[in-house]
Amino acid sequence: MDFFSSNSLLPLALAQEISLTTSPAKSLRAFYGASIADFIHADPSFVLGCLSDNSGFSIETTQRDAWRSQISILQNELLTFAGKGSVLFEFSVPRLGKRIDVLALIDHVIFVIEFKVGEALFNRSAVDQVWDYALDLKNFHETSHHCMIAPLLVATRATSVNGVVAMSHHSDGVLQPINTSPEQLKDTINTVLQLSDGDRIDATVWEAGRYRPTPTIIEAASALYGNHSVADLSRSDAGEKNLAQTSVAISKLITEAQAMRKKAICFVTGVPGAGKTLVGLDVATKHMDAESDLHSVYLSGNGPLVSILREALTRDEVARKKAIGQKLRKGEARKAVDAFIQNVHHFRDAYLADEQPPVDHVVIFDEAQRAWTLEQTTQFMARKKGRPDFNRSEPDFLISCLDRHPDWSVVICLVGGGQEINTGEAGIGEWLRAIHDHYPDWEVHISPHLQDSEYGAEAALATLKDRANIHYNEDLHLAVSMRSFRAEHVSTFVKHLLDRQHESARAVFQQVQSRYPIVITRDLDKAKRWLREKARGTERFGMVVSSQAQRLKPHAIDVRSPMDPIHWFLDDKDDVRSSYYLEDVATEFHVQGLELDWACVVWDADLRYGVDDWEYRSFVGSKWQKIHLAHRQMYLKNAYRVLLTRARQGMVIVIPPGDHNDPTRDPAFYDPVYSYLADLGIKEI
Repeated sequence: MDFFSSNSLLPLALAQEISLTTSPAKSLRAFYGASIADFIHADPSFVLGCLSDNSGFSIETTQRDAWRSQISILQNELLTFAGKGSVLFEFSVPRLGKRIDVLALIDHVIFVIEFKVGEALFNRSAVDQVWDYALDLKNFHETSHHCMIAPLLVATRATSVNGVVAMSHHSDGVLQPINTSPEQLKDTINTVLQLSDGDRIDATVWEAGRYRPTPTIIEAASALYGNHSVADLSRSDAGEKNLAQTSVAISKLITEAQAMRKKAICFVTGVPGAGKTLVGLDVATKHMDAESDLHSVYLSGNGPLVSILREALTRDEVARKKAIGQKLRKGEARKAVDAFIQNVHHFRDAYLADEQPPVDHVVIFDEAQRAWTLEQTTQFMARKKGRPDFNRSEPDFLISCLDRHPDWSVVICLVGGGQEINTGEAGIGEWLRAIHDHYPDWEVHISPHLQDSEYGAEAALATLKDRANIHYNEDLHLAVSMRSFRAEHVSTFVKHLLDRQHESARAVFQQVQSRYPIVITRDLDKAKRWLREKARGTERFGMVVSSQAQRLKPHAIDVRSPMDPIHWFLDDKDDVRSSYYLEDVATEFHVQGLELDWACVVWDADLRYGVDDWEYRSFVGSKWQKIHLAHRQMYLKNAYRVLLTRARQGMVIVIPPGDHNDPTRDPAFYDPVYSYLADLGIKEI
């Protein structure tokens, strides 16, 4: 359907609550719902009126005609199923920002029905769309978890098409998408019903089931920018509770700072994929009004993340306006987005030239551990900005900008542990040293987990131990990974793997593998086939490698070949620049802070499994050289930590076989890594 086919996220308040009884009443998720018996006997004009009234928008003729067509087809084709279930029109899928044309709950099966009115063909994007809807229900709608779900695509001008009904090799109850013509819809439904037995779905109980989405950061950013709350987008389990508590704690801190006219800095920690960026964007979107004293800005030093989020939000905002009949030029949309999400270095440079206080009283620094050291900053200022006398680290200077306010300000640092991946990245200790040395009056709010080893802040924290205005708050830690909704402990497994804690890694892997497949192979083509088999609908997959992986060229992988992360992450299967083509690879610098559904990690000889510890190498000229400096070793290890925690649903790790005839690709560089991973219990495909 055309009217709601954009990536826009319609406010949930517009989705009126409709009961599945004899008379439509209000509902949170659908524009119209009724038992099949009531629906087939209802006046089509009455159903159309409910859909129009509950949409909340002025309905265009094309949409009205599409609904008329859907109503007519279904009243005819569902006649034999009267008394066997219910129907819902325009069912909200908040994570995807879309609406399912029709859901039919018949006996023990959920039929996800998407109509292509006026079309005779079944194009791939339409097939992927209905598949996405089915998978969203299976993964995130509590009362759909154990149901069979059949995605049906109906092209209204197709004739005599009775689609193939087939189970998926995933064995999770989601059928392969079924293409059908209108006159074959009844027979198709009957064929599906005969595939299995089960208890009839109670429509009232089913609709009351909790929806617990786990959006990607791009989906979440789009949703928050479209006025959804973090609660709409987070799960109703420990993950949601965690996010909500953290958001509340930060909001309280901001309110108190404003009321008491004081300055505060807080440090939010979390495991990879826990939702730190989501929390930061939630705070920023609550205070987007430029006229408000609480106006805030989201800053990140992650260039690819900033570019991708800006482009995604711009595209989404244009589509959102188009969906309600308004025109918005992309340039206008981009202007607002660019003010909302900024590169931290551009923010720094702006206030280097301007000594006035920033317009923002609240500043969110994502990936604060990646801010530059004193040495990196002074060198840059002397070389690029003509400021040889500059002697501040980036954290020190950024805090000083907010300290210019005469009354109050709040700095929020979102911190990832073990994720410094580039030369000059200070880690969080530099922020703490700046606070200790120059800002004695600032209140300091800290997650207790900042003391954990992976944050490398123990020494800096020790200098603050006698400070009166330091507060530890457990609500500032996000303990549950949201990235991997299939397995909460993937980040823990990766930590143990990289720390070479064999038994711990093996034990956690046993917990992970049933719902989150991790496999190994020596064959890149096998890995690519595995990805394509696993991914369904528009689930995104791609190849990721270390930026030091320079001897993968025989496998047609060149890390120095330029790629555009915007196209790689945002474009669809028809674009050769997208991740789907498995031609361009992304490195840790491109993917940090973002995620894929399925990932192929190709392991090169830069990180080798030695007898006692990892061996670290950099390829220079024509040979591998040892990396001796501890901080460069850390960057390389952290690069693999980033790569191995990018996938939401599963990953394949490729360890090339090497080549005895090539001294730069000696099998002895690769075989021990393969043996180590196999010893942890990871199976070969």
